[in-house]
Amino acid sequence: MSDQTGHMTSGEFKEHGYAMIDWIANYMEQVEKYPVLSQVSPGDIYNKLPEHPPQQAEDMSAVMKDVDEIVLPGITHWQSPNFFAYFPANVSGPSILGELLSAGLGVQGMLWSTSPACTEVETRMLDWMVDLLDLPKTFLSSTDGGGVIQDSASSAAICAMIAARERVTAGDVNKIGLSGQAQPLAAYCSADAHSSIEKGARIIGVGSQFLRLIPTDEDHRMRPEALEAAIEADVAAGRKPFFVAVTLGTTSCGAVDPLPAIAAIARRHQIWIHVDGAMYGITALLPECRWINEGLELVDSYSVNAHKWMLTNFDCNCFWIRNKEELISSLSILPEFLVNKATESGAVIDYRDWQIPLGRRFRALKLWMVIRHYGVEGLRTFAREHVQQAQKFAAYVEADDHFELMAPHPLTLVTFRHLGGDAINERLLDILNESGKLYLSHCKLSGKYVLRMAIGSSKTTEDHVDQAWASICQAAAQAEIELS
Repeated sequence: MSDQTGHMTSGEFKEHGYAMIDWIANYMEQVEKYPVLSQVSPGDIYNKLPEHPPQQAEDMSAVMKDVDEIVLPGITHWQSPNFFAYFPANVSGPSILGELLSAGLGVQGMLWSTSPACTEVETRMLDWMVDLLDLPKTFLSSTDGGGVIQDSASSAAICAMIAARERVTAGDVNKIGLSGQAQPLAAYCSADAHSSIEKGARIIGVGSQFLRLIPTDEDHRMRPEALEAAIEADVAAGRKPFFVAVTLGTTSCGAVDPLPAIAAIARRHQIWIHVDGAMYGITALLPECRWINEGLELVDSYSVNAHKWMLTNFDCNCFWIRNKEELISSLSILPEFLVNKATESGAVIDYRDWQIPLGRRFRALKLWMVIRHYGVEGLRTFAREHVQQAQKFAAYVEADDHFELMAPHPLTLVTFRHLGGDAINERLLDILNESGKLYLSHCKLSGKYVLRMAIGSSKTTEDHVDQAWASICQAAAQAEIELS
């Protein structure tokens, strides 16, 4: 029974905790049997929940019954081996246990002093990631740079934009705001860059109006000569270029912008270079794929998502900066209630100054447990298998006269389409996703409706890729008949 305060007793916690672990383990074993895309209609889940909260305490068994009957039907199963939409968000046993431990400890790691382990494990993990991915040593915590875990690549980009803004305005924006600036600021990214770059431009006060979407080449990569022309036009018009975002693996088709050429231009104009390697940055686990890192020694900031393709559950973005003082000075405000001897000593890191919110969870625990459980070689094997699976799928597409590949596919994302036109491709996608057998997403490339096959689930094998191709061919035949 609960104690007199209504809190769950230690015995109850153990009982329900063991049952919850069993539930999660069974779910992970059985996830393939569920329709990948949730089959509910809008409002179905909401309408099954009571209009008012319970007046009296309810037993956890009743709660879990509703999880099975109400919540589970409304889940799109991202951990299914047949989830090929968007990019993966895979989890693993050790990452779940790390998240559980973090929740159980319940620390608030805003300052070093509020839990030294929360800070120092994170610092070491970001150093480990520099080693794992063979990144420039200027990102190590022992240098002027360093790393931090953000919730997402979106937040990492916003932090980078803030630091870039403060560099170019000598900190004046923090003092007097954008209204006091004589020159409008201008930022640049590929026309295919993630929407978070435009959101960041809006949030920091630059606005969509002064974010230049640079045209791409036939492989959907930013064109360096177009970037240079846009910068020169802004300078001539009295605007101040301050930030360029480079993408290693665009969401639409996995395009990799030519970083060395872009960085050379940005450095010549003294513009902050931020690299979004959210998905494909993890590829550098593989020595044979470290071409993805070319030019990183020239950049000011870089981020990758361990929560996409490194078996670490969301949220866990790894963000590095070449000069940490530029970030800290942009984001640090020290009210009296946060003053403490450790901070005043200058000998510690306070990660509250590296992010937008004040509070932060002990996210490094799950990354620590994943790396230790799998080891470097285990992580490499996991990534390498997905690259091989994607190449096998691309070969299926290339060999079929009904389909065509739509972009280069060196890693785990394959974009393709049926030659019958947009209508057939739209219907093909609907048939696949409504079947529940697998889940794909789409994009538009060169004005054409294109299907995306993103491989990366922790449970996906070659057999699942083979089955997916068979389902695609079957759905294509059905779409052809329906639209003939």
